[in-house]
This record gives sequence, C-alpha cells and structure tokens, in this order.
Amino acid sequence: MWWKPENFAQKRNNLLMRTRLIQAVRAYFDGRSFVEVETPILQVSPVMDTHIHAVKADIRGIDLKKEREMYLHTSPEFAMKKLLVAGMTDIYQICHVFRDAEGSRRHSPEFTMIEWYSAGKDYTHLMQDCVEMVRFCAKKLDIRMLRFDGCECDPFQTWQKLSVADAFYEYAGLNLNAYLGDKDMFAKDVKEKLGLHVAADDDWDDIFFRVMAEKIEPHLGMDVPTFLYDYPASMASLSRKKPSDPRYAERFELYICGLEICNAFSELTDADEQRKRFVEEMTLKQRLYGEQYPIDEDFLAALEYGYPESAGNALGIDRLAMLFADVDDIQDILWMSV
Repeated sequence: MWWKPENFAQKRNNLLMRTRLIQAVRAYFDGRSFVEVETPILQVSPVMDTHIHAVKADIRGIDLKKEREMYLHTSPEFAMKKLLVAGMTDIYQICHVFRDAEGSRRHSPEFTMIEWYSAGKDYTHLMQDCVEMVRFCAKKLDIRMLRFDGCECDPFQTWQKLSVADAFYEYAGLNLNAYLGDKDMFAKDVKEKLGLHVAADDDWDDIFFRVMAEKIEPHLGMDVPTFLYDYPASMASLSRKKPSDPRYAERFELYICGLEICNAFSELTDADEQRKRFVEEMTLKQRLYGEQYPIDEDFLAALEYGYPESAGNALGIDRLAMLFADVDDIQDILWMSV
C-alpha cells in the first residue's frame, strides 16, 4: 500500500518538491504584478477541441427540480478570457482540470494546470515568460538540470526555437508546406518514405500527429528546452493565423526532455471566425466520437463586445514537477492517485 510509511518515504520527497515548485511559480507571477484569479470548475461548455473529452457532472441548478447538464472544466480558458474582456490585463490561475482519457505515466485524468493571459502581448512574449519562469523556479529550488526518462536538459542555456515546418523537414525529411490540405499525398509519403501505418479513415490531423509522435517529439527538448511553434492553420484552435503566412497559426508548445509542457498562442479575437471553428470542431467530434459539447455563447458574446489583443498559455504543473523531481511517472508526483 502506497500510504505505508516505508512506501511513502521517496514519494514524500517528490511531493515536497512539487509544493516548493508551485510556491515558486506563484512567486514568479506575483512578482510581475499578475493577479491570481479563480473561475468556476463547472462549465456548460467544457472544451471545443475535437480530441479532448470532458467529464460530465449532472447537477441541479437554481431550480432544484431541474437538472442541468454541466461538465468539469478541461481548462479555465473561456472564463479567464471573459475576465480580459471585463478589463483585467495580466492574470493567472492554478487549478485542477479534468480530461476523460486513459491514464498513463504522462497523464492523469485529473491534473494541475497553470494558465496565464496577458493583454497587449503575443505568443513571443509567452515564450519569454516560460524561459524566465522555469529559470526562476530552478534557481529557487537549486535545480541545475531538468530530467526525464534518462534525458537531461539545461534550462540555463539558450532555448531552441523550431517551427513545425522545419521540424518536419529536419526529423522526418518532409516538406510540410506541400501537404497542407492534401491528405492523399501526405498519407502516401508518410507510408512510403517513413514506413508509418496510415489507416484509410485517418484524417489529415491523424497523420500529422503520428509523424509528430514517431519522428519528431522524441528529438525535442534534448539538451535544451525547445519551443515548437507555428502550427498548421487547421490546428489553430483558439489562436490567430499568422498575418505573414495564414497557412500557419501563432501557436507554440514547449518540450523538455521530449515531454510536452505547455500549449500557448496569440489569441483569436474574431467572434465570427471563432464560431466557425467551434462548429467545425464539434461536427468532427460528433463524427469521430459520437458526442459534442454546447458552444459557450457567453464567450462568443464577449468576443463580439471587444476581446483585446492578447496571448495565453496553459502549462502542466505535474509534468513540470516531474522534470524538477526527476521522476518518470506522473503518479510519483501526485498526492494521491485518481
């Protein structure tokens, strides 16, 4: 049993490291005049991503005789963005979020996230936030190297910035530009040139993620952290397209020792475009998984009212704690298993 003292001794050290890390993260944002906020965990619209699944929580609302279909949030994103419309500028939140997916050594259905937003900034500013925050925390906790799965990464050296298109060329030998919007050619070359399996019913995104998982992600964040930036516009989600090249979106993910740590982007402020994307995502979700979630009309109304140019980032505290504590299983950094 994990709770026996003799079994808990090593985990206790990991958990104390986790606690100190969260304290350091708070100190970083508080020291830069960010305001810590709290938003409801229960949401009518939990997520608009095709492949992220929410946990349902049927409850009674103000009318105790009427049940309301609600969900545990997968992210505080929609609520925090409404606060930006209301006039907040630099905000952050550390909270538990819930995603209905199989547990693994990298994922727990319930996990801790820090999400932060800055008005008047773009995704390049968030990259710098990541650099400064991780280094700040490492200094506070006297950590020189970050470790995972036998790999080491030095956060104090210059961080790598690599576009998605360049990563496909460097690690898979593929010209991603040639495949944008052309699933058949993409599937053919991935099978013939890379020897990866492609099913007949795979979507373009399925093929993309298979190449990412097999050929690219294992190389990212080795020696130094890597920002993988500018994702295809079809994966823009709530991010804006690049004005200089609308085939891509201003979005990045951070990798350390091959472990994805965060997802960030310059925010889309166009309500009509955002509604269009939501409808497309939920239509695909219905086709693939037989379910879809209601659109947050209040969020779209906030965009129409006037959502400021801004940028936001969602970073997994548990995964960052794994790197700081040098553990390879997320269960070793959680106070209790789900």
